[in-house]
Amino acid sequence: MRMTVPAFAAPVLAAAALLIPVTDAAAVDATYDTEKGRIRVQTVGEGLSHPWGLAFLPDGRMLVTERDGDLRLVVAGGRPSAPIAGVPKVVVGGQGGLLDVVVDPSFIQSRMVYLSYSEPGRGGNSTAVARGRLSEDGTRLTGVEVIFSQKPKLDSSMHFGSRLVFDRQGHLFITLGERFQARTRDQAQQLNSHLGKVIRIWPDGSVPEDNPFAGRKDALPEIWSYGHRNIQGAALDPDTGVLWINEHGPRGGDEINIPEAGKNYGWPVVSYGVNYNGSPVGTGKQEAPGMVGPIYHWTPSIGVSGMAFYTADAVPGWRGNIFVGGLAIPKLVRLERNGDRITGSEDLLEDLALRIRQVTQGPDGALYLLTDESDGEILRVGPAS
Repeated sequence: MRMTVPAFAAPVLAAAALLIPVTDAAAVDATYDTEKGRIRVQTVGEGLSHPWGLAFLPDGRMLVTERDGDLRLVVAGGRPSAPIAGVPKVVVGGQGGLLDVVVDPSFIQSRMVYLSYSEPGRGGNSTAVARGRLSEDGTRLTGVEVIFSQKPKLDSSMHFGSRLVFDRQGHLFITLGERFQARTRDQAQQLNSHLGKVIRIWPDGSVPEDNPFAGRKDALPEIWSYGHRNIQGAALDPDTGVLWINEHGPRGGDEINIPEAGKNYGWPVVSYGVNYNGSPVGTGKQEAPGMVGPIYHWTPSIGVSGMAFYTADAVPGWRGNIFVGGLAIPKLVRLERNGDRITGSEDLLEDLALRIRQVTQGPDGALYLLTDESDGEILRVGPAS
């Protein structure tokens, strides 16, 4: 069955339409001719410090994380709220901070919100996920508990991942990085470490019995797939319900992968890129027996972040396409596909020169983008009409 928006989102269409573009002179309001029709890009939120994750609430407001550690609501008029209280303690520095946000599929009943962030602890820091209940007035999280903490902790400010995605069965996928350091990145290949993995758990943090390594004494049971570098985009295929991800390569070799249970995706043994000093990665090869190659890759790297399948009708020519943000080469990329094959691409919004951190389809059928800037914005991308 094709799903266009979460089940709770249908009543919010009218509320979402109340989001009024801000009127600051620096705000974006521009139209573009694209291969699939004319579109309009508008600022609908601003004044955010390096926004990272975005999730729609049933009333049309948006929960937005800021890397500096704050969670905010963006209300009608596009103005961010005061910081929401109750967010866990976050290590802020480098790529670390408050990262993704997602709401529970049964949010109307549970009011549960999930956050990923860089967690302090003995030995350094690591990616963690916590959940808590959003108060009715939207000012605080209560009953906050950590449901996942990446092992081991390291003294690193790089490659935390991470995206949060619920599948149709209620599992929570967590995408992780391998923390960048040359001395530890080989742990992406080791099953006794969470570094460089996709994680699959239940919302309370428990491990599904059918996880590929559950019950093995030599492996961490939360692991779904391994051999990843730094995954900052993830979304479910609307046709199959299967998880897709994108991950950063070094110099070249940004990838799109479809992580399957128990499969090895190669890092740092094989890569379509090279190390930043120009030396070969691992074996210097692009593929190897027993390792799954990407379905698509970029060289040079665009710094992929954020991912959304377009399932709405607002821009009919986009239906079924995938959208990915670019950080190193600031732009929005539209990808055409045939099943699991990428068949075409189009670069969009390059002239804005804004780093795109997240891409989300809104309940009104438009795309919503977060710009990773010190004065970050929420951009709405929809039909020019």
